Amino acid sequence: MSLESVRQFFADNAPDIDIIELGQSTATVALAARAHNVEPGQIAKTLSLKVKNDVVLVVAKGDARLDNKKLKAVFGAKARMLSCDEVVTWTGHPVGGVCPFGLENPLHVYCDVSLKQYSEVLPAAGAIHSAVRISPERLASLTQATWVDVCQ
Repeated sequence: MSLESVRQFFADNAPDIDIIELGQSTATVALAARAHNVEPGQIAKTLSLKVKNDVVLVVAKGDARLDNKKLKAVFGAKARMLSCDEVVTWTGHPVGGVCPFGLENPLHVYCDVSLKQYSEVLPAAGAIHSAVRISPERLASLTQATWVDVCQ
């Protein structure tokens, strides 16, 4: 169902963007980079975080690491990663296929500035074998994301 909600999102908002479906798993940054023949940084990973009582998504380049001090400065509190079950409940997407498109619940999306070093990134598309090719600026525009600096 998750892939279908992403399909619908793009049909409604960006019909020119095609979902890439592969016959192999792209559930990790390393697997996705190898499968799409790009460097790991070009894989746009979507991290599901709980900050106070809010769940937010942070999209960052694949080889970036969150910086707890920067996170706290931006969000005003410590952040924790959601459990696998919480991720599915909040996003509607399985771990390894989480993306900011076609979400089960409306969530605020943040894009880390680390994405801006690439002209094209590949976020997942709701399944562990799907992705889209998109510019960081378009990704942020389509998801109404706020740009932040929260990675090392």
